[in-house]
Amino acid sequence: MTRSIRLRPWQKAALDQFVEARRPDFLAVATPGAGKTTFALTAARHRLAIRPGRLVVVAPTAHLKLQWARAASRFALHLDPAWSATDGGLPADMHGIVTTYQQVATSAPAIRPLARGSFVVFDELHHAADDRAWGDAVRHAFEDADRRLALSGTPFRSDTRAIPFVDYHLDEARPDYEYGYGDALRDRRVVRPVFFPRTNGQMEWSAPDGTEHSATFDDDLDAVRASQRLRTALSLEGEWLPTVLRAAHARLVEVRAEQPDAGGLVIASDQQHARGIAEILHGRFGTRATVVTSDDPRASMKIAAFASGAEPWLVAVRMVSEGVDIPRLRVGVYATTTSTELFFRQAVGRFVRWTPGVPRQKAWMFIPDDPRLRRLAHGIAEQRRHSLQRRERPTDHDGLDEAAAQPDEVPGEEQMSLFSVISAVATDAEAGPEGDDDDLDDDYGEGFGFDLELGPPPPLAGVGTGGAGEAPGEGVATRREDKKRLRDLNAELARDLVRTTGWSHAQVNQELNRIAGVTRVTEATVAQLRTRLEKGTRWLGRSA
Repeated sequence: MTRSIRLRPWQKAALDQFVEARRPDFLAVATPGAGKTTFALTAARHRLAIRPGRLVVVAPTAHLKLQWARAASRFALHLDPAWSATDGGLPADMHGIVTTYQQVATSAPAIRPLARGSFVVFDELHHAADDRAWGDAVRHAFEDADRRLALSGTPFRSDTRAIPFVDYHLDEARPDYEYGYGDALRDRRVVRPVFFPRTNGQMEWSAPDGTEHSATFDDDLDAVRASQRLRTALSLEGEWLPTVLRAAHARLVEVRAEQPDAGGLVIASDQQHARGIAEILHGRFGTRATVVTSDDPRASMKIAAFASGAEPWLVAVRMVSEGVDIPRLRVGVYATTTSTELFFRQAVGRFVRWTPGVPRQKAWMFIPDDPRLRRLAHGIAEQRRHSLQRRERPTDHDGLDEAAAQPDEVPGEEQMSLFSVISAVATDAEAGPEGDDDDLDDDYGEGFGFDLELGPPPPLAGVGTGGAGEAPGEGVATRREDKKRLRDLNAELARDLVRTTGWSHAQVNQELNRIAGVTRVTEATVAQLRTRLEKGTRWLGRSA
């Protein structure tokens, strides 16, 4: 079968460069929301049509594994997001797997044979530098791959650890193709313009050494005191945070009048902070919020439910800072003490994705008027304001990719338990140079692109030649999800057979595997699981 995909101009240009590249490694840096996933899966389909093999995607988080698998299924590529080294080989009806950098670090020897001769996609490859062992494992697992496509939403440096398969120049990764935020704004209907309402305040606190301090965001403080001031403003004990939440909620209510499913995101400092923010939203404004924390085993399910639903607010810590796709987000509150450039750009990236069919799509990120955050927001706002005037000019590095240089966050202080908030009151909220631009109309005309015919999908892991069957449509479950449903039904059937026959669970499952031709349930195909269920059901009918 064939399938047509419409590529944005940058995706077509990047694909052309990827096809022409002679090196096995290719790094594409594209602003969040630009469509890196579509580009990567199109490149994978193109390469695997020429040189069939497995597809391996390495994602930063467990939640993104399922997101990648669902996206791949729309390209008729079936990836297992729940594969583990204990599963053994790849099921015969899969094209490959989605794993994480952390899993690669612990399972590189098991992944290496799967990745030999494969097409590998590294999503946000800079995570391979998070731990020295991760980088070493990535090299060991994927050095025998046929092609390696690395993706990043932001340029990155490796001052201490070089990342495998990346070309460097003066410690900075050198991309083979780069597409910045300013480029995307000029192309129209790719990303949204983001605005940054800032709020000042009068903060009072007692430092760990017992000294008391009072300052606004306009006061010049050293790095330690500046971090204490920001922490005070964001405290649940003061009035600064509720004031900003009130303004953000009012903005979201306005946006939802035009886009009823528009959502808001508050990025909190920690789990307790996130729960406290949700209480403020409910207690003061009568709106419930979905809270997502890393200690919640249902976190990924909550994010997915929020993304597909219409609830107004999501409160999270770090789980949605990078890669998580929630296009309906329009209003954000930056309520975290993390002030590094990379994290800030990743957070803003959650709000830039364009939604077809919504005519006006400005987004707002409410931020403290902290000088560090102000500089970062200004770098993005400059690209937004000049996106119209500079459409015909070549650009250097743009927007989200080149916010002002920013020192790392101040490390945790000693005796932080002695730190206490005295008061935090919001004073003036200003749009300033980062506010609404009267001359910026984001009601853009229809975007344009290039239609590309995709050939038949590559062979499955257990198929020597031929295609892989039809491509699921939008919203259809991944093959792994189909298998989970069938395994659950098989497990229920086995329990019924145990009660009916008097056999043990082991005996029943062994017989079910035999009559279905299954060696291990973890390696069974969808067809085998269906056969197991059908034959087991007939067995149950005879035994009843």
